[in-house]
Amino acid sequence: MGLPKAHRLKKPKDFQAVYKRGQHYKSSHLLMRVLSRKHQTMIPSPTQFGISISQKISKKAVVRNRLKRQIKAAICSLLPIISPGLEVVITVRHSQRECNYEYFLRELKQLFIKSNIVYEHTREYPL
Repeated sequence: MGLPKAHRLKKPKDFQAVYKRGQHYKSSHLLMRVLSRKHQTMIPSPTQFGISISQKISKKAVVRNRLKRQIKAAICSLLPIISPGLEVVITVRHSQRECNYEYFLRELKQLFIKSNIVYEHTREYPL
């Protein structure tokens, strides 16, 4: 199962806005860019995610799509603790071809805590 439609970042102009104006956070194999949309509306919309994997990672689409599916599954399990009103683009860094779900889940948790996009009450407890 992929991300719910409300949580998907789809349009190229949305990706470009996050790349230009978003803050970035790095881990060993992932790069995350975050752009806040909280100030634009009174009611915050759900946080939207986009995943970018370069052909430098692998020429094979099968490998890139497997990585995307694993990252999307990790994001889905973390959706309840993520605050709304953000646009997030996750980029896989240099030659991370083989990775499992648990590894992505651990790295995404660390990045989400580092970027302060998790709810306050979940930071105090181990995720």
